[in-house]
Amino acid sequence: MNRPTPGAEERAGSPRNPVHGPAAQQDPSSGPAHSYVYVLGRAGTALETAAAQLTGVRDGSLRAVTAGRLAALVSSVPADAFSEEGMKAQLENLTELEEIARRHHAVVEAAGTHATVLPMRLATVYLDDARVRSMLDERGAEFDELLSLLEGHAEVGVKVYADARAAAKASPPDSPDPAASPVSPGRAYLQQRRARQRTHRDAYRAAGAVAEEVRVRASALARDRVVHRPQQGELASGTGENIANEAYLVPTDRLPEFHRAVSAPADDVPGVRVETTGPWAPYSFATPPPVESRSA
Repeated sequence: MNRPTPGAEERAGSPRNPVHGPAAQQDPSSGPAHSYVYVLGRAGTALETAAAQLTGVRDGSLRAVTAGRLAALVSSVPADAFSEEGMKAQLENLTELEEIARRHHAVVEAAGTHATVLPMRLATVYLDDARVRSMLDERGAEFDELLSLLEGHAEVGVKVYADARAAAKASPPDSPDPAASPVSPGRAYLQQRRARQRTHRDAYRAAGAVAEEVRVRASALARDRVVHRPQQGELASGTGENIANEAYLVPTDRLPEFHRAVSAPADDVPGVRVETTGPWAPYSFATPPPVESRSA
């Protein structure tokens, strides 16, 4: 399905409008500031309550910027550090990036416990609160539609892993027949290698069959599905190779049933593991478009 998505980031370098409203003011000694946006949601006490209880990037206090029926949770960030050039430098610093990501996701997850929200992409920065309001005004109908879609739903991650070593341990090779003629070391090596190759191949075939069954079961219970690239290297969790990595938008009242349904296909299948994560805020179903730089 085609999904409306939250507005693009606006970077420093364009003329800036004054920040509107007392909530958007920053201590003059800290220098010019831009508006960092975490989530969008419906205006009202739920997001205002969340804003009062949370701390954002660079320890900034949160506020709700509203326009009509919609609101965005926002904090002020230093203009120099979050300009286009400043962000490039921060994204190259793993320590800085980790801290920004940690604070960003903490705000998103906490806000999601208060209300239905559209998570914004990491480091979504507007020139000021006025630009945030303009974004809400311009695309209010789209955001309202998407919020209605997400109401009462959560994101669940589902990954399928193939682990040939685990499969081999569960299905050890047959013991040699004492009555059979002895074989040379070279032939014995080739036989063992063929057995390992069969185990590896069989494990991946079994994982593929499990992944397909998981997909059928999950789709029957979920409202929507997004396919992600399988995770590799440090991103992959646990043992084995990630062969399927998907996200599902699941009604919150069916979450226990969903977890049971997608885990069952791997029961008693050596070398195949299904991992579910969540429930999460619906990141995969509210992804902002690529960065756009626009003048005032």
